[in-house]
Amino acid sequence: MRFLLVNPFYPVSEGPSPPLGLAFLGAVLERAGIEVRVLDLVVYPYSKTILRSVLDDFQPQFVGSTAVTMSFHHAIQVIQDVKEIHPEVITVMGGPHVTFCAEETMTSFPELDVIVMGEGEDTIVQLVEAVDSGKSWELIKGIVYRNGSGLQRTAGNRPAVDVDTLPIPARHLLPLGRYRALNTAINMTTSRGCPFKCIFCVGRKMVGAKVRYRNTKLVVDEMEQLSKLGFLQINIADDLFTANKEHCIEICDEIINRNVKVKWSSFARVDTVSPEVLSKMKEAGCTAISFGIETGNAEILKTIRKGITLEQIREAVKMCNDSGIQPCGSFILGLPGETPETLKETIAFGASLKEMNLSYGFHLLAPFPGTRVREEADGYGLKILTNDWSEYHANRAIVETSTVDKDMLDNIAKEWDRNIEKWLGHIQKRIEAGEASEEEAFPLVNLERALLIYNLMMQDTLAQYGSWEQENAAAVSAEDALNMLVQRIPDSIKDPRERIFTTLQTLMEKENLRYRNRNGRIEWGWVDYL
Repeated sequence: MRFLLVNPFYPVSEGPSPPLGLAFLGAVLERAGIEVRVLDLVVYPYSKTILRSVLDDFQPQFVGSTAVTMSFHHAIQVIQDVKEIHPEVITVMGGPHVTFCAEETMTSFPELDVIVMGEGEDTIVQLVEAVDSGKSWELIKGIVYRNGSGLQRTAGNRPAVDVDTLPIPARHLLPLGRYRALNTAINMTTSRGCPFKCIFCVGRKMVGAKVRYRNTKLVVDEMEQLSKLGFLQINIADDLFTANKEHCIEICDEIINRNVKVKWSSFARVDTVSPEVLSKMKEAGCTAISFGIETGNAEILKTIRKGITLEQIREAVKMCNDSGIQPCGSFILGLPGETPETLKETIAFGASLKEMNLSYGFHLLAPFPGTRVREEADGYGLKILTNDWSEYHANRAIVETSTVDKDMLDNIAKEWDRNIEKWLGHIQKRIEAGEASEEEAFPLVNLERALLIYNLMMQDTLAQYGSWEQENAAAVSAEDALNMLVQRIPDSIKDPRERIFTTLQTLMEKENLRYRNRNGRIEWGWVDYL
């Protein structure tokens, strides 16, 4: 049996990283003897022609896509295209979006054959084995599928996945080289589950309230492997890495004792950190911690069931600074109870925390399927403006409160964007004047570099222009061949040629770009797989 996994497109502005969930699915499928490929449309261009080529070459019996709400419309388009090209393929979708609107999705999109709800590792293997053996799907817990002319939802009370029985994610299936070229972080987990009840989040409902911890040795084994891949840093993507003090310190001690040299970051709550924990995390290589702060208004914090106080937020930021770890925070505007006055409070609170060295940003509330804030929107005084899932990117308003409308929220978001542009413009002027340090210049230089590389990837530039017949090819140096490549790149890549050359030269030096000179032909390409 063969299974094609799809990572649907989402914008580079969302901070791409190798798809960890698909790597877990790939690992359990391979362990069950199923052949797997991944089509990663975050770092590869997409067309129906490309999809047809992949399907004809691999000939999968299954095509499955994950999706968050924002990327659902891209995911379902691939599913529709699959059915048009090869109607016999069984199409599957999982992830938080379809988990909480399964029947609605299946009714709207007849091209989709089955939805896997919640954690999918055990279920997806059972599904493939049932098809292979001709058994009924009704005994597979936690799926919605087509049963004749109707839909069938099977029992959903399956046991939570034992995280220590999961194999190491099958990252060999992922184009890690492309992500590394973009200078992104690579994700891993040490636990699953979230015991908290924030009304805007589906984490608890998706993976359970009980936190399940992975074996410390296995965690650090994986971290040690990732540390050798050349990524900017590792991001521990647990819902809450600091949920359990003993687990957190035990992992840090294992990193320290084994002398694993790696930079990493994690997510935390402000009420789960302490000087002891932060000091240990810093010693083990932690460089940054991200907190969900959400609002500067104490009453809204209570309404959304965040369970923290403004003083705890200030204290956590101070403790991070004292330990030498960069504190990061995110705010959500448009929460229940939002008024013009509470917006001002949040903006002022963010500014005060910035003076304490907090790096932060604003998002606008997106009431995702499955969240309490969506299911009880009327009771919370919220008006949901659209069910166009492509608008659920949290950068523009899709909800209003009784006193805060869409324009008011959008204006704050747009002003935030303008301030970032001004900041980057200031850095540019200092670079041009020769006044910016390397550290100060890094945000702009890294952004420009990443956007250039991303455009080259998504326009398929190297595949189209990176190979040519060359007279006396054996006598052409790599530097000369790189100059030739730069001159062949079309004007649709608008960066200055000098920047293109230096960027590609750096990529070649870091082994993210491949150069071949053979049989009278010069060939350039990405190093996709590590």
